[in-house]
Amino acid sequence: MSPRPGSGAAAIGMLATVLLATACSAGPSPAATADSANVIVAVGAENQYANVISQIGGKYVQATAVESNPNTDPHTFEASPSVASAIGRAQLIVQNGVGYDAFMNKIEGATPNPARKVIIVQSLLGLPDSTPNPHLWYKPSTMPAVAKALAGDLSALQPAHAAYFRARQRAFDRSLRPWYRAIAQFRTAFPGTPVATTEPVGDYMLQAAGTRNLTPFSFQSDIMNGVDPAPQDVALQDSFFSGHKVKAFVYNQQVTDSLTQSFLGAARRYGIPVVGVYETMPAHYDYQSWMLAEVQALRRAVTSRISTEKL
Repeated sequence: MSPRPGSGAAAIGMLATVLLATACSAGPSPAATADSANVIVAVGAENQYANVISQIGGKYVQATAVESNPNTDPHTFEASPSVASAIGRAQLIVQNGVGYDAFMNKIEGATPNPARKVIIVQSLLGLPDSTPNPHLWYKPSTMPAVAKALAGDLSALQPAHAAYFRARQRAFDRSLRPWYRAIAQFRTAFPGTPVATTEPVGDYMLQAAGTRNLTPFSFQSDIMNGVDPAPQDVALQDSFFSGHKVKAFVYNQQVTDSLTQSFLGAARRYGIPVVGVYETMPAHYDYQSWMLAEVQALRRAVTSRISTEKL
């Protein structure tokens, strides 16, 4: 979800204030208790990026995430001294961009460090600021690019371990193959499968899987940005369920309101299976197993009419 109007302003201001108060005085956090000569302190703005940092960096990286709770709206998090201190101290940062986590820029600007490596996924993929869907981690081509950039930046920070980082990057790329196969198999077996969504959280993956999203993007964008959709769009969305026009309803489990919950109720009422998607990685998963689980949930919905509302 992109930041809703006004939803991130208070958090940004608070986080900047906390940073200025703590950046110089905060004591070492658990991430800093390791041998600082051997461990790179890193931060992922979202936990899926922190997870990939850890997978590429291995024993030479201590990665933490700013946003990690899969049961809450990621845009309502409150700043804390530990968050501000971690970002200020980080030698390497990965953030999404496309306006999704703009608060990171504010904090990084308050603690300038020419040696700090900052990977902005939007820039890495060459995407303009006007990119309509910021949920880049569902795009199959995203994390291999992130992993490659991480291996390069980690190698620059610790040249002696460059071969280690590159080997872990290659292993990570191989570990994505089951997800890619599952996407390709779904696309071949169920081309043009009609689905409905609340907002474009999983749209990149749905596109890769060859589905046909009947929910207009204007409607998805309104939900994403906290804008009341047009009544005709609401009626259209309802008709997908009552008319059994879709095979699955892809539902953002983290950002909900009375309208999205009414759609969830309609899907259940009319027997449309629900596939839950997330803005931050659920517990007990790594990035690649999370993505594979989402495709498997979509396949269960289409083949067996089984809902996977939560992973």
